[in-house]
Amino acid sequence: MTAPTGTALRLYGWAARGLGLIAPYALRRRLARGKEDPARWREKLAEASVPRPEGALVWLHAVGLGEVLALRGLILELSARRPDLSFLITSTARSSAEVVAANLPPRTIHQFLPLDAPRFVGRFLDHWRPDLSVWAEQDLWPNFVREIHARGIPLALVNARMNDRAGRSRARVGRLYADLYARFRLIAAQDEASARALEGLGAPGPVLRHASLKVAAPALAADPVALERLAAALGGRPCWCLGSSHPEDEAVALAALAAQRQAGEGSLLIVAPRRIERGAEIVGAAQAVSLVAALRSTGAGPDGADVYVADTFGEMGLWYRLCDRVLMGGTFGPVEGHNPWEPARLGAAVLHGPRTANFAADYVALDAAGAALEVQDAAAVAAALGADLSALGARGQALAEEGSADIAGLADRLVALMPAVRNG
Repeated sequence: MTAPTGTALRLYGWAARGLGLIAPYALRRRLARGKEDPARWREKLAEASVPRPEGALVWLHAVGLGEVLALRGLILELSARRPDLSFLITSTARSSAEVVAANLPPRTIHQFLPLDAPRFVGRFLDHWRPDLSVWAEQDLWPNFVREIHARGIPLALVNARMNDRAGRSRARVGRLYADLYARFRLIAAQDEASARALEGLGAPGPVLRHASLKVAAPALAADPVALERLAAALGGRPCWCLGSSHPEDEAVALAALAAQRQAGEGSLLIVAPRRIERGAEIVGAAQAVSLVAALRSTGAGPDGADVYVADTFGEMGLWYRLCDRVLMGGTFGPVEGHNPWEPARLGAAVLHGPRTANFAADYVALDAAGAALEVQDAAAVAAALGADLSALGARGQALAEEGSADIAGLADRLVALMPAVRNG
């Protein structure tokens, strides 16, 4: 099937050829600064580190860590319909590989996505030969999209989220996005506003709607040995978690904890920062308000600490199991919120600040169902922590389970794009 290739897409294709020449040098510089995985950075040059599995293969791509983890629920639904399928997940950030490794579904491989230069695109597709390509990201790599389509591999864009502002920004590159969207066999968005924005960019309509993949994602994994040790170290001491935190969130949480201390309460605050390299900074902020803090990365335990800084990758499943209440990070500052479904899926009561635009529909749904509670400031956080929040946790867990039904319908549509039996 032919698809339009306008001026913007042609210019991008020519410019990307130069990327293939400079990419090895640029990646080596990033490697020297610790921004690439020393063992796997050559995957970004399309040098696969593992062989392709036999049989039919579905390739799914996402960029952000949350989006990568959200693919797991969709993979489980696809696998239930086609038990013969294997799966390849690609992402770009080094942190995504470290976390997803502990949460991979059965028959699933992770690789880094190569840079979008023709020489790498061709090498990647020659090796993996996917039977279906699923993109769970609003930003597309044009050379990949063109070559996947040219090889007759079905393309799907799912979990799309785009506001009007982002749509207007992308409209400045002419018909580039319209030419790319024309190559997709299925396009589905998380909400009505995103669907309208995609259609405004030229996506052939009507764009489908489905629940966010994050709603249906299975519970984050946790090392059972580490969970048992930490539970023993706590000895029944109540704890609460500040998940995926930023400085603005930490200031509120630490003030709330200080108020608890003045009232003679002894709960432990576990702070899991969005950027783990900020651990020492958080310890300093805790000490500034006369709180004792310990860093998990140093091997310290929570014993005797007011604040336990979980500055490690891939352990959010631990903290959301240990804590029956979670204050979501990003909701007191310009980040505008992080994924509330991860703690909700594990039955933790979700508290959040007033700034949730990044997950607006999700927080509205949780709040309306009495499955989450908005808190405006440190005083409100402290008051909420002293209340019985068990009903919030139960309702949030129930909502997360309901979201899985919508993703099941999406999986049906994706399976229908694939041949029943792999050729060759």
